[in-house]
Order: sequence, then C-alpha cells, then structure tokens
Amino acid sequence: MPAPISVIVPTLNAEGALGPCLEALMEGVDAGLIAELIVSDGGSTDNTKMLADAWGANIIDGAPSRGGQLRRGCAAARAEWFLIVHADTVLLPGWTDVVAAHLGQGDAAYFRLAFDRGGRVVAAWANLRARVFGLPYGDQGMLVRRDLYANVGGYPDIPLMEDVALARALRGKLVGLDAVAVTSAEKYRRQGWVRRGARNLWTLMRYFAGVSPDVLAAAYRR
Repeated sequence: MPAPISVIVPTLNAEGALGPCLEALMEGVDAGLIAELIVSDGGSTDNTKMLADAWGANIIDGAPSRGGQLRRGCAAARAEWFLIVHADTVLLPGWTDVVAAHLGQGDAAYFRLAFDRGGRVVAAWANLRARVFGLPYGDQGMLVRRDLYANVGGYPDIPLMEDVALARALRGKLVGLDAVAVTSAEKYRRQGWVRRGARNLWTLMRYFAGVSPDVLAAAYRR
C-alpha cells in the first residue's frame, strides 16, 4: 500500500529553519506515512534549495507568493493527503500516531500551536481562534484530503491570508489534532508580542472587511 501523504513546505530564504522542520518530518517517513516531500520555493538566494535537495525534496520554483507557492506545491503532489507545514515549524515527536488515526476518519485537520520560546498567551489565543472560529493559521500546519482540497478550490494565489482563505473554504470540515506544531517566535520577539499580535489581528479584520491581499501584504512587509 503506498504511503498516503505528500508533504508541502513553502520556502523563501529558509536555510536556518528548514533543517529542523524536515528532520521532524522523518518520523512520518519511518512510519510509512510520507510518500514525498515537496519544497515550493519562492526564489531563495541562500542555501535553502541546496538543503532541500540534500533531504531528497522535489523542488518547485516560482514567484515569491505564499499562496502561489502552496498552490504549485499541491498541484505537483501525488498522494491522497496533503500535509502543509511552514519551514519554521517543527512537529513534535508522536505526531505520526495522531495523524495516522485521523486519516481513516476525517477530512481536514490542524495541529495545536506552540512557540519555541515564550508566547503562551498568543498560542492560547491562536488555538482558541482555530477551535471556536475554525480559523487556524498556516503555522499550525494543515492536513487535508486531496479530493476535499480540490473541491474547495485549493489555495488561492495570493501573497497573504492564503491560510485563512483555505480555512474558510473548509469551514465545518476542520478538526484540531492532539499533536503540537512548534513554530518560531523570532518575529514576535523582534517586533514585540503585543505589537505583532495586534498587527496580525488588524490584518485579519481588514481581510474580512474586503481589503485586497496585495494591499495587506504590502502593509505587512512594512
């Protein structure tokens, strides 16, 4: 029986973070769950692609847009399920047992968020938002069945909020997994937990109000 999961990781100059992310995924290879690793790169100028190649990834090149990169990565995937993980996110040991149990009974799922350093309040809010409103962010990981992904149209080719757009399309079919995705807190530590959290919330509110993802992305980069 073929392994059921294609892993898709979007990257852009992720050399420093990618190794631990991929190392954690090897548990899935050993468990016979992962059929392939796809790294969808947005034009890295560091050693990201060299590192991905060393780990045996199928590398997809394209323009630097998170939504576009994920859409291209999923289009190239061949397995029955897609597991989307950000390059600075590490799945904690034991995730394979939880995922394997989910494959036989669910449609789409996300992981419980934690940060690699601090941020318990922010992580608690993110997990509450995901559970109550069905809006996990991309750094919580996404596990989705291939046919369901296709039925809802997949990731839109937008530079920001692609994870929210997909989550909204999957409303009612997303469940939380009892497994943890640890993501980097570097941006929060650099910009300040309150400031970064407020900025993310304001961006989400503007997106719901109809502001273009291109406009949001430009403001987000600033």
